Amino acid sequence: MFLLSWIRDIFAFFGFKRNAKLLIIGLDNAGKSTFLDRVADGRLVQNPPTLQTRCKQLDLGRLRFTAYDLGGHPHVRRIWRDYFPAVDGILFVVDAADEARFEEAKAELDSVLTCDITPDVPVAILMNKIDRKEAVSEESLVQAFNLYPTKTGKEHVPREKLGRRSVETFPTSLVKRLGYGEALRWLAYYIE
Repeated sequence: MFLLSWIRDIFAFFGFKRNAKLLIIGLDNAGKSTFLDRVADGRLVQNPPTLQTRCKQLDLGRLRFTAYDLGGHPHVRRIWRDYFPAVDGILFVVDAADEARFEEAKAELDSVLTCDITPDVPVAILMNKIDRKEAVSEESLVQAFNLYPTKTGKEHVPREKLGRRSVETFPTSLVKRLGYGEALRWLAYYIE
């Protein structure tokens, strides 16, 4: 393990990055495309509904993510599983200000978390739009999605000690640039 880490450090020193695939999924209008544009280009753009898969490169430390925004309409959600076998991390985006759709979002998240194709893939749950007055707290979302038995914590615990998939929630605001950096660093730790 030490030797592998040392080799990665040497490659990183010379500018080489490890490639990783990141899947960005969630219900429609949760902010997946806005997240991708904000992180990749620094732009805050209101996007039309995603009709085709969008892909961008994101550099974070020693990782170069190829991030796929698949869209979130019901007919598109059926193809999410097609991407699972080749993915290194999943970012599930929830609109924290749209409590009426929590049950629908929970059902989709549950299907991701119980999928046997990706049992070791870390999942960061972005509670987007926390800057809105109708947004729920992190505690309320964790309770509504019954994530207490699933969450592993924001601290970096080695996978060997966890013994299960890494899952954590991150309150975010793309408008105010809050939370998503922490979520990406958390994911990067479990992917490296």
